Amino acid sequence: LELPDLPHRIECYDISNIQGSNPVSSMVVFVEGRAKKSEYRRFKIQYDKGPNDFAMMQETLRRRLRYLRARTDADVGRREGDEAAVEAALSRERKALAAKEKFNKRPDLLLIDGGKGQLSAVVEVLEQLDMVGIPVAGLAKEHEWLYLPGQSEPIVLPPNSAALHLVMRIRDEAHRFAVTFHRERRGKAMTLSALDGLDGVGPVRKKRLLRTFGSVPAIRRASVDEIAAVKGMTATLAAQVKNVLTGGHPE
Repeated sequence: LELPDLPHRIECYDISNIQGSNPVSSMVVFVEGRAKKSEYRRFKIQYDKGPNDFAMMQETLRRRLRYLRARTDADVGRREGDEAAVEAALSRERKALAAKEKFNKRPDLLLIDGGKGQLSAVVEVLEQLDMVGIPVAGLAKEHEWLYLPGQSEPIVLPPNSAALHLVMRIRDEAHRFAVTFHRERRGKAMTLSALDGLDGVGPVRKKRLLRTFGSVPAIRRASVDEIAAVKGMTATLAAQVKNVLTGGHPE
């Protein structure tokens, strides 16, 4: 890949959705060739204009890389002697660090699950953020070819290549992580929608139920008395919720 340094830290991204519904993306991190699951991240995509993997990937990278942007601006300000720019950037950096400390680590390689189209979309984001110095590559599923910015022809690694096996493993892990999160969101949305027809169980009570139990499966496992104990719930509503979530067959 003609990288300036060994890619000690590789971040890989993938998108998962069904026709644009419940879209999510994943970020997995490999350090020295090993998964660092404590630094994995999942994103709920905010883009809502239908299925568009390119736009969703761009949103993901913008949200991830903005935490590096503040540090970059501060470094530029120091080199140019612009104290105001340094202070403004440091203020943003402090906020970024407080919010997402692990996002402040610069990747040695961004690996994208996709071919030329996805890669071009990511390069556009890097250019907008003035961060083209971060190496990026796309790994297309069909032939397992690697694509690099500015190169029309892919890099075709031998089937027995250790490098190919590594990037495939990283890409597959990003895909698994994204698909798992998408299934969770879809399942939660489908289950909660079953409560829509219950009189008295509106958005506020749904939110309280989720806040109290943490997940839809946890609500399903809860007893009627436990559900009734949630603020705003009654014994009658609790029984109805339990009945809907268990299909009339309490566990």
